[in-house]
Amino acid sequence: MSKVEMLTPENSAIALIDYQPAMYQAVQSHDRLVPFNNVQVLAKAAKLFKIPTVISTVAADTFSGPFMPEVIELFPNYEVIDRTSMNSWLDPAFRKAVAATGRKKFVLAGLWTEACVTFPTLDMLKEGYEIYIPADACGDLSLEAHNRAMDRAVQAGAVPITSFQYVFELQQDWARTETYEGVMNVIRAHSPYGVQVRFSKWALGEHASEAGSKVA
Repeated sequence: MSKVEMLTPENSAIALIDYQPAMYQAVQSHDRLVPFNNVQVLAKAAKLFKIPTVISTVAADTFSGPFMPEVIELFPNYEVIDRTSMNSWLDPAFRKAVAATGRKKFVLAGLWTEACVTFPTLDMLKEGYEIYIPADACGDLSLEAHNRAMDRAVQAGAVPITSFQYVFELQQDWARTETYEGVMNVIRAHSPYGVQVRFSKWALGEHASEAGSKVA
């Protein structure tokens, strides 16, 4: 393994942790729509590129609530691993699911950064995993908490990335037609560039045809 090796559909897996109502409620490091949108970017990319995916909640039936449906509906047959621990690595079912992917490069995102992301990151690094954290899909009680948690994870050996960086790293070449339209759909739904894509399609499509017919 090497951290200079690109993340690919064949060598990476992803864990999405604790995107639940109670956890979102406390996020003050970002506008809550930032992690809300970016975890969907990750989840849609995982489904599109057939990335092994682990989904976990904490205390879903007591105080945290269910994992966000916008992600769960993408993986209707996946078992969501519910835990009592802040550190998902302490949960045997989570460790088993991670091992079952057969991957050592793990993209790990969750709420909150200082606990539910940092804790399994440190333990997985000790176990020989490479951890990549899409910082813009994570959130915490404050910007300071998020930033210091990211600092600690990076100093321990994790690699900071962004959600769309992962998507682009998986795609790399727009000539990869089997996933091109799927990637464009994610861009349209979750990025400012999607506005330009829609406008260009409109300008080159129906509007252009209408203008041409008027000239004729």
